[in-house]
Formats: sequence, C-alpha cells, structure tokens
Amino acid sequence: MPTKAKTGKKLVIVESPAKSKTIAKYLGEGFVVEASIGHIRDLPQPSDLPAELKKTSVGKFAVDVENGFKPYYVVSADKKKKVAELKAQLKDADELYLATDGDREGEAIAWHLLEVLKPKVPVFRMTFGEITKEAIQRAMENLRELDTDLVDAQETRRVLDRLYGYEISPVLWRKVARGLSAGRVQSVVTRLVVDRERERMAFKSASYWDLSGSFTAAGESFKAKLSAVDAQRVASGRDFNDDGALTGRNVAHLNADSAQSLAAALEGATFAVRSMETKPYTRRPAAPFTTSTLQQEAGRKLRFSSKSTMQVAQRLYENGYITYMRTDSSALSDEAVTAARRQASELYGPEYVPQAKRVYANKSANAQEAHEAIRPAGDSFRTPAQVASQLSGDEFRLYELIWKRTVASQMADAKGSTATIKLGAVASDGRDAEFSASGTVITFPGFLAAYEEGKDESRDEDSDDARRLPNVAKGDSLTGKDIVASGHETSPPPRYTEASLTAELEKKGIGRPSTYASTISTVQDRGYVRKQGSALVPSWIAFSVIRLLEQHFSDYVDYEFTADMEMDLDRIAKGEQAGASWLKHFYFGDGDGGQEPGLLSIVNNLGEIDAREINSVPIAEGITLRVGKFGPYLESSAATVDPETGEVIEAVRANVPEDLAPDELTAEKAVELMNTAAPEERVLGNDPHTGHQVVAKNGRYGAYVTEVIPEPTAEQLANAPVEYYKNGKPKPPKKPVKAKPRTGSLFKSMTVESVTLDEALALMSLPRVLGEDAEGNVITVQNGRFGPYLKKGTDSRSIGTEEEIFTITLEQALEIYSQPKQRGARAAVPPLAEFGPDPVSEKNIVVKEGRFGPYITDGVTNITVPRSTSVEELTREQAIELLADKRARGPVKRTPARKTPARKAAAKK
Repeated sequence: MPTKAKTGKKLVIVESPAKSKTIAKYLGEGFVVEASIGHIRDLPQPSDLPAELKKTSVGKFAVDVENGFKPYYVVSADKKKKVAELKAQLKDADELYLATDGDREGEAIAWHLLEVLKPKVPVFRMTFGEITKEAIQRAMENLRELDTDLVDAQETRRVLDRLYGYEISPVLWRKVARGLSAGRVQSVVTRLVVDRERERMAFKSASYWDLSGSFTAAGESFKAKLSAVDAQRVASGRDFNDDGALTGRNVAHLNADSAQSLAAALEGATFAVRSMETKPYTRRPAAPFTTSTLQQEAGRKLRFSSKSTMQVAQRLYENGYITYMRTDSSALSDEAVTAARRQASELYGPEYVPQAKRVYANKSANAQEAHEAIRPAGDSFRTPAQVASQLSGDEFRLYELIWKRTVASQMADAKGSTATIKLGAVASDGRDAEFSASGTVITFPGFLAAYEEGKDESRDEDSDDARRLPNVAKGDSLTGKDIVASGHETSPPPRYTEASLTAELEKKGIGRPSTYASTISTVQDRGYVRKQGSALVPSWIAFSVIRLLEQHFSDYVDYEFTADMEMDLDRIAKGEQAGASWLKHFYFGDGDGGQEPGLLSIVNNLGEIDAREINSVPIAEGITLRVGKFGPYLESSAATVDPETGEVIEAVRANVPEDLAPDELTAEKAVELMNTAAPEERVLGNDPHTGHQVVAKNGRYGAYVTEVIPEPTAEQLANAPVEYYKNGKPKPPKKPVKAKPRTGSLFKSMTVESVTLDEALALMSLPRVLGEDAEGNVITVQNGRFGPYLKKGTDSRSIGTEEEIFTITLEQALEIYSQPKQRGARAAVPPLAEFGPDPVSEKNIVVKEGRFGPYITDGVTNITVPRSTSVEELTREQAIELLADKRARGPVKRTPARKTPARKAAAKK
C-alpha cells in the first residue's frame, strides 16, 4: 500500500450526497468529500455501441464473449459531468480515498472510479459499517487496498445477468408478448408466486366439524375445544391433503350431523378434569436484523413494502442513525453488544440482562463480507425518544423497530410455564367426549418487555390465543355451557406476501437479500405480479412466461440451480474461482459435447415452440383461457346459451376481469363469464346512402361503431389503370386503395347491445359542423377523450353532456365563445388522497387521478404513484420522499432536435 502524504488536500469519494454530507462533518479540514451518485458507468445497449464493435464478438451483449467475457463499459451520459467534476477535484488532491460501501457492489463502484479517474496519487480503500465519528476514525486506521476478488464476483454477476436476459428475453418476445423480460432471479421469483397460485388452483377444500365450549372451575372460566371422541383424535385442517382427502390415521372425522348431535347430547353432562400437565416455558430473543429479516418484520409490523423498507433504511444509514442496511450477518460488534446490554439494564433493570453476552451465528453460510447486523449506529445507542424530533414518521418507526430488536437480542429469556388441561364427559348417547385447553403464563417477560417477533400467515395456525388457566387437579368437577358445533373448510396455501416471499427466497438461497426489494419491485413493474391487499397475485402472462421457461429453460428457473449459481458467485468473491472461466462454462457449456450444454447451445437448439399452446390454459370443458396481445380472454369451442331466455349466443370469446385472481377463475366462473359476455360484434344494418354495413364492436379502448368497407370487386381490379416501368414493361396492377371506414365511439349511455342504426350513423357523422363566426371561422362540435367540446381553429371549449353534441346550436356556441376562456371550468374532481403540507415547498400534497394514472403533486412538483404501490397503501412519508426524489433529479433533459444546416446556394456560373 502506498505511503500516506502528510499534508495537502485529501479527496474522499462516496456514493450518495447524503452520505457525503454526514461524513464531511467527521473528517474535518483537509478533506473534500464528493459523491459519485452511484455507478458512474455500465454496459451500454448493444445498439449504442460504436459501429466498428457491432460486428465483433462484443456486439451482441456489449461483452466480449470470445475474449474472457470482458465487459465493454461506458460512462453513463448523465454521469459525464460528474466524472469531469471528480477529475477536476483529483487534480488538486494529494490522496484519494474510495469510501464506497463495503459490499461487492460498493467494491465494484470503487473499481470503476479507479478505471475512469486513473489517479496518479496514493489511493486508499476505506470502509465502515456505520457513519459515526468513532466508525470513521476506526476506518481511517484500517485502510486497505481494493479487493479484486469482490470486484470479480460483482462484474461476473453483471455479465451473467446480461447474458441471461439478452438470450432468453427475445424468446419471450417471439412466443408470448413484446416487451417482456427474463432475469436470473426475477424469473425464479415469478415462478415461486406462480407455483403458489397453481397450488391454490388445484386445491380442493374439505369440510370438518368440531365442538367448543366454556368451562368453569373454582370460579374461573376458560374455553376448550373437542380433542377426541371415543379415544379417537378429532380431525382438524392439518389432517387433510390439498386434494381434500383425509390423511390422518385413527382420527374421528365429524360431519355436521355427528357434531351437532354430540353437542346436544352433552347438554347437562358432568365434566371432570382427566389430566393437568404443566411444563416450564422458555423463549429466547430473535437475532438482530439482517436485510432479509428487517424487510420481513417491517412488512408484518409497519406494513412497509420491501422497497419502502430499504429506501427508509438507506436514509437512516446515510444520516448516521443505523449501520449498513445490506447485510446477511446477524453478528454484533463488541461495542454494540456492550451498548445494547447497558441500555437494557438502564431501561428495564439489571435482572433483564443475562450474565453472558449473546452471540448469534449467521444463518447463511455465505453471509456478506465483514458486515454487522443492522443496528442503531454508534458505540452508545440513541433511544427512540432521543431521535423522535429528528426523524420523519416512517424513519422513526423503522428506527424504533431496529432499536427494539437490537436491545432485545441481548436481553434475558422470557420465563413462564405452559399448562394443558384435558377434561371430558360421557354424552347421553354414550359417546365419550374429551376437550383440551392450553395456556401460557409468563412469570418473567425478559426480552418481551422490549420486543416480540411477528409471524406470517399460516393455514394450519391455531387461532386460539395463549390464555391463563385455572389451578385444577385431576378429578375436579367442571361445569360446561355454551357447547356448540362449528363447521370448517380447509384452506389453500396462503399467497405470498412480500415478507413471506423474502423469507422463502432466503430459505432457498436464491439471490442476495440486498437485492430482494428491487427484484420484488421489478416483477410488479413488469406486470408479472400485482398486489391484492398485501398478497402477491400472479398475472396470466406470468403463467405463460413461466410455462415457456419451464419447458425450454428448465435449469434457469430451477430453485436449486439458481441457489448453486449464487454459491458459485460466493466462491469467486473468495478468490476460489475466476469469473471468466465460470462464465465460459455457463455460456458455452463443457465444450466437449458432454452432458452440460451452455446457455448458447440451449438457445440455438430450442426447436419449435407452439406459442398458442404456451399461451393457453384449459379452464372448463370446451373453454380455454388465452393470453392475447391485449390481455387474457376466454375462448369457447362452442356457442353458449343465455340462461334466462335460452337464446343461443354466438360469442366465442369473453374478457377476463383484470381484478379476478387466477385461482378465482373456476370452471363455474368461466361458464358464467361466457354466458354473460357481450358479442364481439353486432350488425346494426346498412347505411341508406352508401349501402355499407354498420356494426357495433367492443374494442380495446371501449365500444364503438364503424362501417364495413367491401373489398374491391374483380371488375374494379380489372379496370385499374396500368402503370409502366421505364423500360416499357407494365407494372403489376395496384390494388385500389380501400377507403378508411368511418367510426365513432359510443356515448357513456350507450352499449353494443342497445345502440341503434340511426344513433350509429349520427356518431359516425361527427364532428358536426355548426356554422361560422363573424370572421368566417368554422365551429364544430365533437366528442373527445375528456368529454364533448367545441372547436374553432385551435380554440376548444368544453360543453356539458355528450347528448348536447346533437342539440347545441350555432347561437349557443357563439355565446360560449363570447365568454372569456376559463381553465378548469368543470366541477373540480376531489383528490384521491391528501397528506398535508410538504416540508420543502410548504404546499399541500395531494394525490390526483391523471391521464396516465394517479400522481402525487404539491402544485409545483409532480410524480406518478409507482405501479407497485396502491393509493390506499401510500403514506405521507412515501409521498414526501417521492417528491423529494423527483426534485433531486430535476427536470427531464430532452435532447433538442438537430437542425439541418441550410444549404448554400450554388455558385453562379
């Protein structure tokens, strides 16, 4: 490592402006802290490569696949100015400190900076897990060189993702739909959600009954459930498989009659305690947060999306409130353990802190390098009360969650006892009924005084809460009342939430926890998955994509294969394997015609793929769901019948409602949709003037009417004028140009089934000419996207209703134009949501419905609500953050059109 200079300017480069401001406070004079604002360069689109490279081995991916998979990087257009600024700062510096994050991506950013800046001064790599004065000082005392193995792993990942996406995505474009994308982790995440929906679609529910009652002993009442009948355990939901079959052995499966008759036979029965079992209860605290567990808990307890959790955590880290938020490690530093134990003792008492410190082993064998768990920053933690005035609502809630979890992790076990009572009676019909109840008594709360971990939904979870039970002994009599029979249906596997999906990805070893949030957001932005409440529901197009990938790229959506790839990247990060050789095997295979073909071989030998079969899902007898260009629809091989009139309906297609989840499209629902579907086209008659047929249709953008222009006749084709080439030979006869049919959108009060021929002719005649004003300007009236309006040149004026299009007169139009033009003269549409004043502009933040969907505005800055976030889920803090991000990006830079230079006049001869 080069020797540090003793004097002169020292340039420190980090990723974000917020981080640079915080670090600058601790470094003092002599240091200049600049932000690269993330990556300064990346792989370009192949279409943007220089012409001389497009025909080489670099041209397909911007990666030289024939020469060690060397990536061709370019400085991003929006980073050229930043790079120039950094170079200017470096000219006056005596030392360069690369202080980007300590993970693989941060190491790669530092490497890119070195490659582009080409410093001629000593360079030091500086990393820290938190932005505090103590951490910065320790980082300055432990400078190191760039870790080229970490860089190799990150660059291998980047090239791998480019190869995967650019080879497989075009197959999806050809066989499913344009604009789709495949991704190494994103496709596997989509498959998980699709697989869960398939389980729900195949699920067959089973019914079972049980009994519950209220029992009293020693003046105390408690509830108990029937557990056995005639010494046979009563069947519960976990005794049935997903086909609805009973799998439990030697169990009593009660139906409605047997359960209700048993309840009646137990009226007035004498109950007695048959056993009372007590066991000690101990519960240990959960480990401090990793990236994955933080996303899960924030989802369960704060209702944050994974993306929101990481955005808020990023701000907390950059402003020095928590340690680095991308980590697989659950370990705490000695300073953090001491701080947590000291704070637990001060706040809850010395008895709440165990004698020995707690040490948590990493669940992941490949925990991210040299990182701590996510915890409050500093060698002494700030309590939530101490930071409440400094943080926004979402920031405070997440900080409080992290603080509680960290402090609780070093606290004593919760202690208590669990008791199980079994009680029974012989019913009047001779059946022996045994009930049971369990309860937990916490005698010492321990860590529960600070924090309790949340749980994800489970279909077999017992809904009974832990309860306190009376102190009884075997043989004691009990009084039973309110014994009732209850029927139940088994439940399908619950859909994934962002929290449970994150847990599943971590369990299977797929991807990196630091990328879970962006991946889950990506599959929603791509339209593969949508949110229904907190549940993740796959779209039908996701079914088509996964079906194609399973059939033709099975390894690349296999869970174990994907996890193994992650382990291979870990080996590269440890220097145990070279990225270039691994990529060669991945892309080209074993090279000897063996059993391990590479991605290139698989893509080149796909064979025929039946696009219709890929995009079809049988739903019911004779009804198939098709994934079409404009969305999913049902197609029937036979005509359907109106259930009320018995009339045969010729419609063979029916649209599938957008909000209908795949598991809700049962055979019965499909038949209902087909029977109630409006015909795609209805003939209204012929135009008396042209003789053309007029039809009403349901189109992509709504219902409309149009005329059918007949194809040119043989006589017209024969009489078409003959044209000749220059050599005198006749050109092939041109087909007469077909006239453009007149069309007209239906009014809101009209439907395809109700519109008449006269109404259709009127609609197709629009725009309607009313006359001219005094200056000779023509005034027309017509219907538009935002309602009916008058038009005079470029001056448009809205009118009241669609029906007025055919009744408004020239005099009324002139009266409207005689008034000053008013913006927004219509009744104001109330906002979808209001969040109070913005802290920057101090103007009221509202959510409005816009032309392209809901958007957030403070009257100055506008930002579209992300597709992954519904208006109902949007919080004030998220709205403020989105507006702040938009302000930071500034106005969209548009490239001005290039002006063609005027031609010089030819010189006069």
